[in-house]
Amino acid sequence: MKYSFLIVLFFAARLVIAQPSPAYNLNFTDLATRWDEAIPLGNGQLGALIWKKENTIRLSLDRADLWDERKAFEIEKHDFKWVQQQLKNNSYQTAQQWGDSPYDRSPYPTKLPAAAMTFDLAKFGKVVSNVLDIQTAVHTLKFDDGKILTSFVHATSPMGYFEITAKNIGDLSPELIPHQYENNINADEQKSVVDGQSLARLGYKQGTIVKTGNAQVLHQETYDHHFFEVMLCWEKVSSTKLIGYWTISNDQKVKKQPLSLQQFEKAKLSHLTWWTSYWSKSNISIPEKDLEKQYYLELYKLGATARQGAPAITLQAVWTADNGGLPPWKGDFHNDLNTQLSYWPAYTANRMNEAQSYTDWLWKIRPKNLAYTQQYFGVDGLNIPGVLTLNGYPMGGWIQYSLSPTVSAWTAQHFYWQWKYSMDPTFLKEQAYPYIIEAATYLKNITYFKDGKRYLPLSSSPEYNDNSTAAWFTSWTNFDLSLAHYLFAIAAEVSTANGKAEAAKEWTRYGAELPNFAIDETGLRVAEGLSMKHSHRHMSPYMAIYPLGILDINNTQDKSLIEKSLSHLEQLGTRAWVGYSFSWMACLHARAKQSKQAVSNLQKFAHNFCSINSFHLNGDQNGGQYSDFTYRPFTLEGNFAFAQGVHELLIQSKNDYIEVFPATPEEWKDVSFKNLRTAGGFIVSAEKNNNKITLLKVTTSQDAIFRIFENTDLQDISTKKRLSKDKNLQYIKLKKGQTVQLSSI
Repeated sequence: MKYSFLIVLFFAARLVIAQPSPAYNLNFTDLATRWDEAIPLGNGQLGALIWKKENTIRLSLDRADLWDERKAFEIEKHDFKWVQQQLKNNSYQTAQQWGDSPYDRSPYPTKLPAAAMTFDLAKFGKVVSNVLDIQTAVHTLKFDDGKILTSFVHATSPMGYFEITAKNIGDLSPELIPHQYENNINADEQKSVVDGQSLARLGYKQGTIVKTGNAQVLHQETYDHHFFEVMLCWEKVSSTKLIGYWTISNDQKVKKQPLSLQQFEKAKLSHLTWWTSYWSKSNISIPEKDLEKQYYLELYKLGATARQGAPAITLQAVWTADNGGLPPWKGDFHNDLNTQLSYWPAYTANRMNEAQSYTDWLWKIRPKNLAYTQQYFGVDGLNIPGVLTLNGYPMGGWIQYSLSPTVSAWTAQHFYWQWKYSMDPTFLKEQAYPYIIEAATYLKNITYFKDGKRYLPLSSSPEYNDNSTAAWFTSWTNFDLSLAHYLFAIAAEVSTANGKAEAAKEWTRYGAELPNFAIDETGLRVAEGLSMKHSHRHMSPYMAIYPLGILDINNTQDKSLIEKSLSHLEQLGTRAWVGYSFSWMACLHARAKQSKQAVSNLQKFAHNFCSINSFHLNGDQNGGQYSDFTYRPFTLEGNFAFAQGVHELLIQSKNDYIEVFPATPEEWKDVSFKNLRTAGGFIVSAEKNNNKITLLKVTTSQDAIFRIFENTDLQDISTKKRLSKDKNLQYIKLKKGQTVQLSSI
């Protein structure tokens, strides 16, 4: 009884502090009939999708580390110098056959789905309410005769729970359903990796299910003596209530857990407590409530897919496709934008633990990446494959990007951000500094001198010219060059912060040896001699604007270049864009203080490129209104980049200062946010009423100088003292833990 009482108190308290609004829940009157429109639950390690299939209530069950890592790509046969030679000899088709074909030809390596559990929908009746409460991460199905089925994936334990209440429970028990691994293996050999080839191509024997009373266990052999198990248990605790759980083990026997009503309610309370804490970290309020709803749905998905101790977010994370096939693009780790964009909002949203799940994974696979760098590039230091498995092995694919020479420069940014937003000295010393320096050491070693400048042997720009020989450049692309400038700069900064002044000077010198960006009347070019000629899905030439922030709209010399670049992109149009392109473009426009264009791109993403459950489906779901891509492969990076696009309207972290409300439209007169985080370790809350900053609250995690770019003079509310000024910046010195409240004068 005491747990029931605590849960009542929890819900009573939630009414007072609720963020987000219940209006932002997923709320339907029927079950979805497609897996990619299902209700999503997850905790970073386990996931479930709840939908209707063949007159059953289906929970598609998933575990993030279920992988088939059999080797298909023989990377050790060749190296980067060999690729250069094939280009030189006009025999690049040999390199394509070696590097690209295995990704399409072989069904593995790949992420694997686990199983499904179902309830007979005929025994439940007609669905009248289908609601995901994103505040609590609890899903509730209500039926016309009063039955209720609630489900949740526990926030911190590897368990999924469900509860049924009814006038008479009768026979409402669930059933465990294995995926079909033995089928007609020739049925879809021509299917692309985007559409998802049949699971039967993996060659597994069909799993077996053992049923004992109110428990079922699926044992599924995979490859090379690997296996996973799924357990489903339930208990009728009264004539009107049934409770149960499911769990998945990887390479070990699943263990049955005790199940009682008291244990169930205790688990639910701890689950609710975690989500209450998660939502308390920050919040926003903007006038356009459709965008605000999408924003909170994105943060819900972040909380459901990112967890320390779990793998990093893959293309679909814990929601692997349940359609009898492999997931789109094998559900892998794509480091040519997908993993990076997936973590963009975590830092500003003050979800540092969730952000660290990415650097934790990168650190874990670092030894294999060091070996890969030595084998393929033939130099010391650290690079990372652009397409790789859970354990860090390269998977092949278009090698311009899957074996790009600058991937570690982009992943290094996340080590830098994890340090810069937290200002954690231990993380700096133990992970950020060594990772960034190893990446910079590799880049120094792989580059060579020509005419007094430092160059890459080959350069590329994802995914310009796709997989043709024209996708390789003998001079720098702006994508690779901006990453090189950025990497040497942050190597110098972390060296200084780590007390290594002489090393910092060296990294600064290496950066000065790089050429300037390739520019012309269209702004930033793809590469020297090549302007962006057509609509293109990947904003790779514009990395210097965002996410790297090398170019700053507040600098007179950068302003024209930024505006020309974005104007040229607008002229080229969006016909070759996919969903994430619009999210990224919103961030670029926000950095240019082009608020209307930024908001427009956010609206196009939310209304055209998302499923009814908010999943990013890549293609234009309104028949090609804005894009020629009208397919629907589900990936997550567009969702998370959207959330960062909203952040960029509200607050921006620049090189040594911040800016609040830099890109909110003029008509957004009343806007606010609470506890967003900035570089430098500042926690910032702000309110704008009638287009005037009425409150700016800043808390610092260290002794620091808080610098802000703001046209109107600011004052300390308590002392009425104006902030000091340095040209266009205002600043105030703060002590560790100090909070100051500011407002416009």
